[in-house]
Amino acid sequence: MAPPIKLALIYGSAREGRFCDTVARWAAAQIESRPEFSLHTIDPAALDLARDGETLRRRIGQADAFVVVTPEYNHSFPAPLKALIDSAYHEWQAKPVGFVSYGGISGGLRAVEQLRLVFAELHAVGLRDTVSFANAHQQFGADGTPLDGQGATRAMATLLSRLAWWALALREAREARPYEGAAA
Repeated sequence: MAPPIKLALIYGSAREGRFCDTVARWAAAQIESRPEFSLHTIDPAALDLARDGETLRRRIGQADAFVVVTPEYNHSFPAPLKALIDSAYHEWQAKPVGFVSYGGISGGLRAVEQLRLVFAELHAVGLRDTVSFANAHQQFGADGTPLDGQGATRAMATLLSRLAWWALALREAREARPYEGAAA
């Protein structure tokens, strides 16, 4: 049996009072229900990139896969998420990235489309399948669970199944032959 997939759940917002905590808690619970994953979180609100940069690069490097929980701010993703992403390079390479987005009418999908370009430049593999919460504040109950639990859970199950496949395939490939150009 393969060792668990080290999955890093990345918070995309660092705003005070952010809704990201609600969405990320739900995503974390979905991930923790799957035995193939070992969950770790990376939160830009808890980091000082100037001081914690090496630690962050190590945590990104140790991960086999990523789920980014991102809001959409002004048709894009938040600056703290971009700073976090840009703090590493080789550590992202040949690893899959899934997206859980939230926002207004678009559900954060415009942010995800831009993130796909950023991660492609880092040689990471962005997954097609996403989980998206349009008008997110109205999609979650007071207890932090989605009002349409079945739809969201099905979408997340698909995302996590495909993320697991890619994570294992790419981990095996990296072990067999280091990714060209990646730091050893």
